[in-house]
Amino acid sequence: MRAATVSRFGGPEAVEITELPVPVAGPGQVRIKVAAAALNPVDAAMRSGVFGGGDGARIGLGWDVAGTIDAVGDGAGWAVGDRVIGLATGHRTPLGTHAEYAVLDADAIAAAPATLNDIHAAALPLNALSALQALEMLALHPGQNLLVTGAAGGVGGHAVELAHHRGLKITALASASDEEFVVSRGADHFLSRGRTPTPADFDGVLDAAMLGRDALAAVRDGGTYIGVWPGQEPQPERGIRIDALDVRADSAQLAVLARLADTGALLPRVAQTHPLDAAATAHARLAEGGLRGRIVLVP
Repeated sequence: MRAATVSRFGGPEAVEITELPVPVAGPGQVRIKVAAAALNPVDAAMRSGVFGGGDGARIGLGWDVAGTIDAVGDGAGWAVGDRVIGLATGHRTPLGTHAEYAVLDADAIAAAPATLNDIHAAALPLNALSALQALEMLALHPGQNLLVTGAAGGVGGHAVELAHHRGLKITALASASDEEFVVSRGADHFLSRGRTPTPADFDGVLDAAMLGRDALAAVRDGGTYIGVWPGQEPQPERGIRIDALDVRADSAQLAVLARLADTGALLPRVAQTHPLDAAATAHARLAEGGLRGRIVLVP
């Protein structure tokens, strides 16, 4: 089967389409015939060596997946033919989801949203799980004030939607051209990028744009700051609790998110699709920036 991999770190040109054996589902696992798989910034980070390695071992790319189960390991609890979404977390693994087949643990998948096609369903898992788990880390209560930076991005956009669903008062920070979108998804207030939030005005901030200290300054004394890239969060001050998300696969949470997508509460956005064989081209387009929505690879 074909899979997008890297055997050396670098730019988009490092991505190779290689022939690999079709993987086998072990106990508690399923094999998914991949219909679509989103391309995320974490894939670019893996490709460029942010997570280390570099010993020449081949690394598979891709975390998000949507497709149909075609093989089931002992005790997995799923059936051949089930349409699912899933998240394959982990770094430096030999096979990711940017492939014709992917093997995932049964607790890393959920039934795909019935109202979404595979391409849009594939854009949901990583970004929506990241937003949900970051909000859980923030532990804010209905009526409290939340600042979301990067509010028009994959994680930030879903954070706005989920925070609205939880009854939080949301200020969204994004480019001026994104105001209509983020307000339509549940933001109560909007700040265009470049404007400074009111200092010490928010109970919490989800810093999806990785603004660091500029975002931290908006948090009240004793509030909470959650970043999205471990190791990049600012130093604590003013009694603010500071943490960073390390997203994990969770089938129960994925199932909740799929149901929310079916109600329209979550809207995964797709900017472009590319065939799997053009994965390097897709990486190059991701590197250019400016997209609203995910690039999705189709085997």
